[in-house]
Amino acid sequence: MLYQYQHFGLSEYFCKEYGENFSFPAHLHQSFEFITLLSGEMDITVENKLYTIKQGEALLIFPHQLHALSSNESEHMLCIFSPEIVKAYFSKTAKKLPIQSLFMPSKNLIDAINTLSETDSVIKKKGILYALCAEFDETAAYTNKQTVDKNLLSLVFSFVENNFNKDCSLENLSKETGFSYAYLSRYFKNTVGISFNTYVNQYRINNACYLLNNTDYSILQCALDSGYTSLRSFNRNFKSITGMTPQEYRKH
Repeated sequence: MLYQYQHFGLSEYFCKEYGENFSFPAHLHQSFEFITLLSGEMDITVENKLYTIKQGEALLIFPHQLHALSSNESEHMLCIFSPEIVKAYFSKTAKKLPIQSLFMPSKNLIDAINTLSETDSVIKKKGILYALCAEFDETAAYTNKQTVDKNLLSLVFSFVENNFNKDCSLENLSKETGFSYAYLSRYFKNTVGISFNTYVNQYRINNACYLLNNTDYSILQCALDSGYTSLRSFNRNFKSITGMTPQEYRKH
């Protein structure tokens, strides 16, 4: 999913990936995220701070920090891992955030992370990921977390995840959270950078992409299972977001 939420925070969750020219819209999750550049440049916004990282540089993004990634020419390695894997470090920093997310990992650390796979033992994962946190901690300065209501943003993301294929409206979100329609609309746009309806459409289209890729459902069924009641609306939104029709996407 575009906004993977339910998978994060599991006690042994770990994934690693390599990619090129990678962009990802504003999101947050319950895990640590480590990203380093193998070549090129990438703009990464963490909360309201913009970093332009280059080859050899890295960021460690803490749980529940809102972040977005954008690059037209780069190669990267990215790891996402549960706080439970590095529980001692997570406990130490539970009420803190780093003033600076940027650091320069050693070659030995990068080589070690390169050897990690999702099927490795938890002991191996812990050893290498604790080493990552230790390197970051050596030069990090921290500040106490501000009393920003991140719980509300988590509630909104969770609501969309559970209701995207139903009546996923601001009106229903307002009823569920107790916040007014106008406040939620303004809060979401100011915090995430896009409107709530845009977010829901992106989430729905991403689910449709998954179904088109991994099932033999008809295009109509993919649309219905993604929360659209009109095939015309689905086709219009799909092309607007992906740049191609559902039929073209399935062929590719």
